[in-house]
Amino acid sequence: MNKVRADAAEAVADIPDGASLAVGGFGLSGVPEVLIRALYERGTTSLEVVSNNCGVDGRGLGVLLAAGRITRVTGSYVGENKEFARQYLSGELEVELTPQGTLAERLRAGGAGIPAFYTPAGVGTQVARGGLPWRYASDGTVAVASPPKETRDFDGRAHVLEHGIATDFALVRAWRGDRHGNLVFRRAAANFNPLAAMAGRVTVAEVEELVEPGGLHPDEVHLPGVYVQRVVALTAEQAADKPVERLTMSASSTRGTVRP
Repeated sequence: MNKVRADAAEAVADIPDGASLAVGGFGLSGVPEVLIRALYERGTTSLEVVSNNCGVDGRGLGVLLAAGRITRVTGSYVGENKEFARQYLSGELEVELTPQGTLAERLRAGGAGIPAFYTPAGVGTQVARGGLPWRYASDGTVAVASPPKETRDFDGRAHVLEHGIATDFALVRAWRGDRHGNLVFRRAAANFNPLAAMAGRVTVAEVEELVEPGGLHPDEVHLPGVYVQRVVALTAEQAADKPVERLTMSASSTRGTVRP
C-alpha cells in the first residue's frame, strides 16, 4: 500500500515511447511540472496527450511539445502556445479539439468504465458533422479530418455520441496526499486533475505535502487512492514553483501583497 516513489524520475521510468497520457492542469494551474520535466529528461517521445491545453511556451506540456515529443493532442484550448499553433498548422501535430465539458466527461467516463455517452454539446456543428481538421498536410490542405458522429434524439432533443477516454498513464498534481494515494486538491488547481487521474490505467501524482495514512480526514479526500498507483513527494522548492500565466492586478491590489 505504500505507493511513494523515491523521485519523479523513478515514477515515470517505465512510460514508453508512444504512450497515451492524461495530464491534469488548466493553463498553468495544477500542472504536474515536476513529472513532465522528468519525462522530458528521460527522452520519452511520440506521446499522445489528453489535456485541457498543452501548456505554454517553456512551461508545462509546452516543454515536451517544443522538443517534438508529442505527436497527438486531445484538448479544448490551445490559444496560449505559439509553438503549438506552428506545429499544428505545419502538419507536425495532430489535434483533436473537443468542447471543454465534453472532454471532462470523456475522462470521467473512461475512469468509471463507461465506454460512451450522449451529450447535446456540439449538435449542429462540425463536432457532430465531422470535418474538423485533425492534421494538416505540409501544403496547408487537410490531411486528416474528424469523422461524423452518431446522433440520437432524447425527449425531442438531439444528442451527440462521445466516447470515454482511458489512457496508458496519467500525470497529476495534488496539494496533499498520503502513502496510499488518497489526494486532496486545492482551489482552482483541482480543475482537470481528478478526471485525468481517473482516466489513467497507471496514475502518477506529485504532491506538495505528503502525510501518513490517517493524516487526511475521509471527508476531505477528493480522489481515493484506488485511482492512484504512484506518489511523488515534492521538495519545498518544487511545491512553491507556481507560475502565473497572466498576472493582472487592479490599482488597489498593487498596494498590497499579490498572491497567485
